[in-house]
Amino acid sequence: MAHQIDENEIPKIPDLQLAHYRFIVQHGPSEQKDEANKQLMEIIKEKNMAPFYKHLSEVLKTPLDQELYARMQAANEAELKAFDDKVEDAQQNMGETEVNEALLGKADYYAAIGDKARALTAYEELLAKSITPGTRIDIVFTLVRIGFFFDDDTLVRSNIDKLKELVEQGGDWDRRNRLKAYEGVYFMSIRDFKGAATQFIDTLSTFTSTEIMSYQDFVKYAVITSLISMQRVDIKKKVLDSPEVLEVISDIPHLEDYMTSLYNGNYAQFFRALADVETTHLRTSRFLFPHMRYYIREMRIVAYAQILESYRSLTIASMANSFGVTEDYIDRDLYKFIAAGRLNCVIDRVKGVIETNRPDAKNAQYQTVIKQGDLLLNRVQKLSRVIDV
Repeated sequence: MAHQIDENEIPKIPDLQLAHYRFIVQHGPSEQKDEANKQLMEIIKEKNMAPFYKHLSEVLKTPLDQELYARMQAANEAELKAFDDKVEDAQQNMGETEVNEALLGKADYYAAIGDKARALTAYEELLAKSITPGTRIDIVFTLVRIGFFFDDDTLVRSNIDKLKELVEQGGDWDRRNRLKAYEGVYFMSIRDFKGAATQFIDTLSTFTSTEIMSYQDFVKYAVITSLISMQRVDIKKKVLDSPEVLEVISDIPHLEDYMTSLYNGNYAQFFRALADVETTHLRTSRFLFPHMRYYIREMRIVAYAQILESYRSLTIASMANSFGVTEDYIDRDLYKFIAAGRLNCVIDRVKGVIETNRPDAKNAQYQTVIKQGDLLLNRVQKLSRVIDV
């Protein structure tokens, strides 16, 4: 398959799975926090991530185990000394390429142990040197991952802009695709779901960016961002019938149910699936969690608008029945969206009926023609009066 890992797999520097665990410990469901904390500490100890451990204790406001911290710091210093020796050896006995390789190894090590400030400095120094265009692009990709790792939107945005320039100047096919995947994640994190969906869908068949997430997660985000931002006909063509989506969708809890129930108009099933998606996917994603309430609200509007498109009018009772909720719930929820100008309908409480008043495209065109015709007639009359005089 196109998305399977190849020999060009990018190393996970920094490891974004750690950022996920940190998020779960901070904001995730309480039943997942202990396991996430355990995983975090195991990886920190295994990789001797002294700078990240210190950062974590500050963020989570947890006590620092001084003995553990000192032990990891000593391991870091020994490793960095080995890199310095390698750089010195390359400077004395080899060429510029080998020197830069040794410096890149040191920069990568800073990034791998979560030393953001030193990693950024080391990479910037390398970017100022004479290095190959490919190496330059790969370093900027690493800077974007550091931005993702530390939730630094400014770092992400500025380096994505830099990548666009570099890739335009001479990026290969693989790096162009990688950039789309990274940009999709960035768009999703800032609530540009339409931009995110476009990039995700474009990259599904060529996805190799396992250094930022698994292919399964990538498909999950493609589906979640598409349903909120695409027209129904495009959802069918690009999501529901996509071979890449169909290949893994059944392995992702609740997602198949979620997209098919909306498309097929099984609204009670869709509402249940939406609640499951909220619990399973939105609450546990550091990219989607800040937009969770917005997303749920917008998806309710999508479903309401879809059913209202099919009828000129329908009873509150039948709509409540379709969504598997009470009449009172439908009444209150619709009223809120109607008042905000988000749904084109009115509720007649006396008759217990919802009447749609959606702007009809043909009608709008007809009104425009009438209006323009009137203007033309007025001008002709004015002109004829001038001529008569």
